[in-house]
Amino acid sequence: MPKSTQAGVSRRRFMAVGGGSAALAAFLAACGDDSGTTTTTSSMPAKSSGQTSETEQFGEGDIGILNYALTLEYLETAFYADVVKSGLFKGKDLAVIKKFGEEEAEHVDALTAAVKQLGGKPAPEPKAEFPLEDAKSVTELAATVENLGAAAYLGQAANIESPEVLASALAIHSVEGRHAAVLNTVLGKSITPDGAFAKPADAMTVLKSVEPFIVG
Repeated sequence: MPKSTQAGVSRRRFMAVGGGSAALAAFLAACGDDSGTTTTTSSMPAKSSGQTSETEQFGEGDIGILNYALTLEYLETAFYADVVKSGLFKGKDLAVIKKFGEEEAEHVDALTAAVKQLGGKPAPEPKAEFPLEDAKSVTELAATVENLGAAAYLGQAANIESPEVLASALAIHSVEGRHAAVLNTVLGKSITPDGAFAKPADAMTVLKSVEPFIVG
């Protein structure tokens, strides 16, 4: 199947997956309601009456959450593109980086299509700059970005209203987690830094973490 056709199918599936998602959201929320600490993210408190998801700046409801995720995917895509151009990696390492970047770009396409399908306006792409000094520090930053990305999706699971959007967001979350596992392994770190249950990160924590990279 040609790559363009595959991308089209992926975008259609993004809004078509469903079934059992409400129960899954409840399970994920319960797992995230752990008072313990984690080395990679902060736990998201249980959602109470009147509490917001902190994504309203990107739009209302699921559109805001999707645009929040889209903003993070813009940054990840830009990061990998800059790493490829930096010349710090060669051979198989460069191939992996390119693959990760291509998958993040597919996430951007899928999220953009999802926002439009819900009648929303996709968030604008921010201008970003990343410190690309040497291969080791860049790999460490990549691991941080991917672990944060996985936690960000998990952090919004209980806030998503549409079962289809939830299931599709978790499909992206899974890929972010696999990217993180690869990079954690390269760095000699645990592929499950939070143990048996991954810890979610709330939007405020995530946005504060990526703020230094946004320059416009």
